[in-house]
Amino acid sequence: MPDPNAPKLLLIEGTPSLRSIYEAHLRAEGWETLAAATASEGLALFRQSGVGVVLLDLMLPDRDGLDLMAEFLALRPATAVVVITADRSTDRAVLAMRAGARDFLVKPVNETRLSSALENARRHIALDGPADCTGRDTPPGAFLGQSEMMQDVYARIRKAAQSDAPTFITGESGTGKELCARAIHDLSNRRSGPFITLDCAALPADQIEAEVFGLGRGVAPGASATKLGAVPAADGGTLLLDNLSEMPIALQGKFLRFIEDESIRLAGETTPRDIDLRLICTSGTPPAKAIEDGTLREDLFYRLHVLSIRMPALRERPTDIAQLSRHLLARFAATEKRAFDQIDARALSALERFDWPGNVRQLMNVLRSAVLLHDGTELTLEMLPPEVRRPSGDHTTPAS
Repeated sequence: MPDPNAPKLLLIEGTPSLRSIYEAHLRAEGWETLAAATASEGLALFRQSGVGVVLLDLMLPDRDGLDLMAEFLALRPATAVVVITADRSTDRAVLAMRAGARDFLVKPVNETRLSSALENARRHIALDGPADCTGRDTPPGAFLGQSEMMQDVYARIRKAAQSDAPTFITGESGTGKELCARAIHDLSNRRSGPFITLDCAALPADQIEAEVFGLGRGVAPGASATKLGAVPAADGGTLLLDNLSEMPIALQGKFLRFIEDESIRLAGETTPRDIDLRLICTSGTPPAKAIEDGTLREDLFYRLHVLSIRMPALRERPTDIAQLSRHLLARFAATEKRAFDQIDARALSALERFDWPGNVRQLMNVLRSAVLLHDGTELTLEMLPPEVRRPSGDHTTPAS
């Protein structure tokens, strides 16, 4: 029987025979083991289960293992990752360890060596605390940051996830509004259902209703099957209305009727379809201004504004910049096969001083560009763009 006090272990191995062998060994060693064959399956299990230890094959069918590991560590930095690969290259081992792996094993893996590596990982979790704790130190979803403003966001996300009530997320571009919506969905009882995003700013003028609600069989010329829009596609899950104030006013009226009826009737059909979904909306424009400008119906807003979350701008939480920067640097170094593993004091000071008009998205762009354009193990001030290096001034360069 597994030790009830042991942290859970997530095994991600692309070869079925090896996965079975590792599972048998791990269970014999007392681990509570979850297994996945692909990166996408592993990431879903990682988010849902709160595992503390990951045994990761670097050669996966759908994604590079180093890139996946970087995402795991960005989501929960306390996770202990032990990587396995058939690649005997020293460079690969160095990259894995610099990116945050606790140990590196080469196939065929000796069982004694595997047990030793996992026992060390177990001690790491025991010393640093479990990765799945639900206190203030564990951000939900893909978030990083321990500032008071973000702690308030995390608390609101967890509260929102306990309900099916509509949630309205506001904040500047690049602050993570979609990440917030995804975290709510992943923590909710709808997490096994679909998560559908409808970008209201990108709706094609000639296909608006079809994109939102869909079309019945044979309505469109040459169409022999029903076209499902975003609303029926999200049945049983969550629908994110991104940039709600950009939805055409006429369509907002029809959407309000859908919310009231909880059903739709596709063009060309006579029988309504009942729809069960959770609505989350985002807006980069303050709702009061959008209502005043006539781009958002007031009655629709009040139907959707039951719970609210405001995503703070990065300049409002400068104490989070160092942690964000270090984890993003590790992530991009792993993805781009570079050796960067630290940021020097002058560069970090410049990153913390800059006011980031493009928020986290702009920080990501700056760090990825630096990793791509330069070599070395340490990110220096000279590797940053001129507008970030300046001690003060007009920081108006937007994120691309």
